[in-house]
Amino acid sequence: MKIPKGYFSAEETIKGSRFLSELFPISSQAEVREKIKAQKQKYADATHVCHAFICGKNAEIMGMSDDGEPGGTAGRPMLDVLKGSGATNLLVTITRWFGGTLLGTGGLVHAYGDGVKNVLAVSEFEELVEKSGFSLVCDYQQYQIVKKIFENFTLYGTNEDFGENITIKGEIAESDFENFKKRIFDGTNGKVTAR
Repeated sequence: MKIPKGYFSAEETIKGSRFLSELFPISSQAEVREKIKAQKQKYADATHVCHAFICGKNAEIMGMSDDGEPGGTAGRPMLDVLKGSGATNLLVTITRWFGGTLLGTGGLVHAYGDGVKNVLAVSEFEELVEKSGFSLVCDYQQYQIVKKIFENFTLYGTNEDFGENITIKGEIAESDFENFKKRIFDGTNGKVTAR
């Protein structure tokens, strides 16, 4: 499974109607609800704000909405494209400003499906990695040893706080956590423990 690296957008105009496709990284249904609410407020002048989302480490949670478009012409085609993308933890909203020409059900299905394809095409993804948080405290001498050990691992969101001692917090792939703890402990002769 892959997850989006951030926010991405794409836009197109079809027979006068403007379609703005936006992709957001998300981690829960609650986050989806907040984001949809914010989008509807932000684009209060739009005719529709349709959406589809998938989340969970096995892409087990999904949902969609036609937001007033004829049933099955917006949310369903959007979700179908997302399901085929191999991605999770993402929400796509497509905001439509009606341009005066009806697209018909077939036209709408294409417009919304293509909107998701367009935003996926410009989006960047990374592999979904189950992460564990860690923290450790070391003195300035041990810091050099610890930093050397860090070079052997992929760490995420590391934060270093320099005081009397140095406190380092971050995340590491769950699969590397035990080895990481052992390397830190052994490398500092048992003086530093990663938790």
